[in-house]
Formats: sequence, C-alpha cells, structure tokens
Amino acid sequence: MARIKGALVTRKRRKKVLKLAAGYWGAKSKHFKMAKQAVMKSGNYAYIGRRQKKRNFRSLWITRISAACRMRGINYSSFMNGLKKANISLNRKMLSEIAISDEKAFTALVDKVKNV
Repeated sequence: MARIKGALVTRKRRKKVLKLAAGYWGAKSKHFKMAKQAVMKSGNYAYIGRRQKKRNFRSLWITRISAACRMRGINYSSFMNGLKKANISLNRKMLSEIAISDEKAFTALVDKVKNV
C-alpha cells in the first residue's frame, strides 16, 4: 500500500497561518514559526477585545445617562432606582439614545421618576 505524504496538508496549514499574518511587521509575516506565534497572540487580543467592547459601551451609556440626569437635578442611581420602582424597563443603551436625541422624552422620564 502506498504511503500518503503530508506535504499537501502541511502546506495548506502553513499558507492559512501566513495569510492571517499578512501585513504583520518584519519576519512575523514571512516565517511560519513567528507567524504562528503572532497569529495566536493576535487571536487572544481579539478575544479579549470583544469582551472589553461590551464593558466600554456600557460604561459610555452610563456616563451619558448620568450627565443627562445631573442636568435635570437627579443623580444616576436615584434615576435608575426610580425607573425600577415605576416599572419602566428600558435598557441603558436606549436610555442614552433618548437622552441624546429626544430631550423632552428624557425630561418626562425624569419627572416620572421624581414623582414616584
């Protein structure tokens, strides 16, 4: 029985890694060993970055809501507690969009919270 050589599979694997490393500086885009390390590291950074993006956006929304609340004479925590007591379920993303684009609606929400 004929022996199957692994050259084709190896070449495909190496080409895949080198393609992912295209554009990296220096030997990291040319040499397989260094390219493999760089691609693995960049994959880890990308994985971490996808989680950090969620944190950063939530922080941004909270900052925007807090600033809009302070302009209307209430702090962020009292506002969020009042929304919960008033049974208004809006997420922070939507609240920040309302605070930016529709000031009258946000003022109405703040008034409703203050009355509860």
